[in-house]
This record gives sequence, C-alpha cells and structure tokens, in this order.
Amino acid sequence: MTRRSSPHKKRDTRRFDVTLAGDANLDILLYGLPENLPPEQELLASGIALRPGGSAAITAHNLAALGSSVGFITTAAKDDPGKLCQAELRQAGVDLSRCVPLPQAQTGVTVLLQHKHRRHMFTYAGATFDLSYKDLDLNYLADARHFHMASYYLLRSLTPQIPQLFATLKEAGLTISLDPNDDPAQQWDRCILEALPFVDVLMPNEREACLLAGEPELDKAIAALRALVPLVVVKRGVKGASAYSRSQSWHVVSRPTQVVDAVGAGDSFNAGFLHAWLQGRSIEEALACGNLCGAWSTTASGGTSAFRDPHSLRALQAAIKKL
Repeated sequence: MTRRSSPHKKRDTRRFDVTLAGDANLDILLYGLPENLPPEQELLASGIALRPGGSAAITAHNLAALGSSVGFITTAAKDDPGKLCQAELRQAGVDLSRCVPLPQAQTGVTVLLQHKHRRHMFTYAGATFDLSYKDLDLNYLADARHFHMASYYLLRSLTPQIPQLFATLKEAGLTISLDPNDDPAQQWDRCILEALPFVDVLMPNEREACLLAGEPELDKAIAALRALVPLVVVKRGVKGASAYSRSQSWHVVSRPTQVVDAVGAGDSFNAGFLHAWLQGRSIEEALACGNLCGAWSTTASGGTSAFRDPHSLRALQAAIKKL
C-alpha cells in the first residue's frame, strides 16, 4: 500500500487541532413528501426533524465529536434557532468563544424535503451573509494546526477577503482545506482561483469539481485542479472517494449502510478525513475514515445526530482505530 502522511505527525503547542469560520444554521427536514410538488395543495409529511446545519457547523461538530479540538467562528443570532445550534455545538465540545454576536439578525434556515431518490433544499441564509473579515479574530484562528472553510459561495461578505485570510493563516504555519459546496446563484465565480494557491486540501464532490474547473468531464476537471492544489479529495457518493496529488492517486470504496438521509454526509466525510489526516495517517486511511464517517452520518437524521449518541460514537471511534 502506498502511504502518504500529512505533515502533522505530532501535536504542537497550539490550542486547537482545527479552526473554522463559516456557516451555522438550522436544518428542518421533512420526510415522505412526493417528489413532484403540486401548487396550492396541502401536502402531508410523514416525519420531521430539527437539526443543527450549515456545512462548517456540521464539520466542526463532528470533528469535535471524534476527539479533535475545534474552534469555530460563526455569526451568533439570539433567536431560538441560533440558540439551538450553538447549544449543540458547545455540547459536542466546539469552542464558540469568538463567535460574532448579531442580536438583530436571524439565524439561517434550510428546509430539506427528503424524497426516495432525491431532495429539495430551500435556504434562507440569514446571518451567514453578514460574516465579514473584520469580524474574525485572526490570532484565534491561527492558534491551530489546520484551518477548514466550507460554503465559500454563501459567505458573501467574507468572500472578497478569503484569499487574504488564507494567506495570513498560511504565513502563521497552518495547513488549509476548502470545501466549496454549491453556488446557489450557479455563477461559479472564478475569483475562487485566487484562493486556491493557499489551499492544501480541496474537498469538492464530483459535480462541484467539474464546475470549479470549468470542465464538463470529471477526469479533465481533476487534471486541472490537481495542478493547482497539492491534494484534491473528491467525494463520489456510493462510489466512495478519491484523492489526487500531482503525481499519485488513491481510491477507497464506500461502505454500504441503511440510509435515513444524506444531509451532511459530505461534511461528515470532511470531518473524518481531516481527523485522520491530522493524526498523520495515510491518505488511504484518511479516505477510509472519511467514507466511514460519511456513511455513519446517513444512519440518523441530519448531519450531526449519528455523532451525538455516546454508545454509537464509541462504536464509530472503535471502527476508526481499526482502519
């Protein structure tokens, strides 16, 4: 087996393993609705769940649940959805001491309609749009070995300064990962290319990889992206996950599981991959850990529930050790 370890072979004196800045919102999941939604008709769901959401928040929560020390800067509204999200993040062990209070703002909400083969997603971004560069405590973010950013296209106030943020954190000695997620405007602004030279690990799914690279074919997209970033990790759903450096590639197959929903599965993959990679495990092991955590996430509603039950979490941690 070819092994490639992360540069983080042992802990240093920094406060956190990982810091993040980004989105936190409430996910409202409705189950059992028809795939075709007729207007002017009351449709009855068969189930509902309210869970912490937002790609950065789910990644932060699950990293902390796995045992990484995590600091997270997000906007903190004082409404009930915000209080729920913040309480569950703190309960998982995420440090929120530098969050940005926005008492007049509203916490973002995503309504997810879960169908048998696909889903509809409706998002009110709320305070996520308001997180800006001046809000960030850079010393706090730099007091870590690694920085992760997600939902690039939702951070509208912060986006113009993301290259500057990355450059500052690189100068402080951090490695950086980026999960761009979807662009709701479907513009796929090419300014993201200004941030990529500072990124160590790029973590898109197949569709996002193609849209980032401006290439309709995945192989061509990967070839373009691996020329820009030291490590490209592509999440491929039921096909598993692949990683590409400039000279090597790796692939690990997915794990079959009984799926409740796939909300946050990609963010849970990110948490598993980064948790293992920062421990100095090989790329294959980090991919396997990502696949395991992504699959684990789908066994319960939303992106964090499967990481909250202590018994379930102990079983997951034992499985990770065996990889």
